[in-house]
Amino acid sequence: MEPISGVPAVLAMLGKIVGIFTAVMIVVAYTTYAERRVSAWIQDRHGPNRVGPFGLLQPIADGIKNILKEETMPATANRFWFVLGPMLSIIPALVAIAVVPFAAPLPTPWGVVDMVVADVPIGVLWVLAIGSLGIYGIVISGWASNNKYAFLGALRASAQMVSYEVALGLALIATLMLAGNVTLTEMVWQQQQLDWWYAFPLSLAFILFVISAFAETNRLPFDMPEAESELVTGYHTEYSAMKFSMFFIAEYAHMMTASALMATLFLGGWDIPFATWDDAYYWQGQYISGFDEAGAPIAASLAAWKSLATYAVFSLKTAFFLFLYIWVRWTLPRFRYDQVMTLGWKVMLPVSLAYVMVVASTILVLDYLEIPYGFVFGLVLTVVSGLCTLGFLFFLDRDRVIAGAAVPHRLDRPVRMPDTRVPGPAIRGD
Repeated sequence: MEPISGVPAVLAMLGKIVGIFTAVMIVVAYTTYAERRVSAWIQDRHGPNRVGPFGLLQPIADGIKNILKEETMPATANRFWFVLGPMLSIIPALVAIAVVPFAAPLPTPWGVVDMVVADVPIGVLWVLAIGSLGIYGIVISGWASNNKYAFLGALRASAQMVSYEVALGLALIATLMLAGNVTLTEMVWQQQQLDWWYAFPLSLAFILFVISAFAETNRLPFDMPEAESELVTGYHTEYSAMKFSMFFIAEYAHMMTASALMATLFLGGWDIPFATWDDAYYWQGQYISGFDEAGAPIAASLAAWKSLATYAVFSLKTAFFLFLYIWVRWTLPRFRYDQVMTLGWKVMLPVSLAYVMVVASTILVLDYLEIPYGFVFGLVLTVVSGLCTLGFLFFLDRDRVIAGAAVPHRLDRPVRMPDTRVPGPAIRGD
């Protein structure tokens, strides 16, 4: 079958845009509900259970409350930028997910519809570029509030973004080298052909990306811009009502985008594990599922139920990372600010640089040995990355980098100070 074109293609695009936007808003609303229920489960208490059965209508009640609540405008705030800040924060969060494929191609009577809003050839670069624009909304909001606590939170957010954006980009370089492309649909296809999800042959890149994603979304243990003990509530201290809610919508939308991106880059996206009947890729004017031993393409068998099944698998993978976000928040304490900066610049950056060189050297050796891109190729990379991951986890801290406020061990021992007295003439008593 051929890809859809003409008027049906325009209608399909509009349908995907409306559907994705609606799904994102619903998931964001009920992620707040899930966060409150999971945190209650972790802390052995009840979560929201009054509004609707099991509290399922609590997000709707919260939304109505924020819409009807009176908004405040600080007298000393810059009104234009104060209002623009939340908009600049929420728009990139809702737009970045447009390039993430969420299911196998859907066959229709008018042609095949790709299950991605915009299958642009710069998919990963689009997510990095648009995702990093959200920091402008935070910085502008903190500055326009004319509040020192809000401004300090905005400065922390910008410094944290700069620190971990570098490590996140370097972790992505390893995936780009292995996939040979920056298009997300191509990365899903390459993982299907490799017979390994990238979380295994690029395990250390996976760990570095997850840590950086937590810091990028300002979630615990990296929520320094919203540290209540020092900054009241951080960059949104002066906001109320719906403007205040827009920051939380942006945060949870960023969480969803990061979770979908991690599922696509490292867990095969919509690929169903241990199955090949769902493989589909548009190659030279036709949809194929792979190649035979002679190198000839094998036509893909597309079906609506396969699109639904792959969409369900993609949703489960994304939900796993959303649960991980919530789980970590209610398990780990907040880092100190110096620990956040130290981890980003002194640990994440050099480790990611060294790992990129190791992966590049391994791929170069495998290509020199003419090992085909497949199971053995992925197995060798998995062993190499596993050794790198073990070394990283073993030597990461050891109470050297992210240490507490206690006196270091080397100072616990008594130190013998040198004798600095100036020799003088001996005084002899009579």
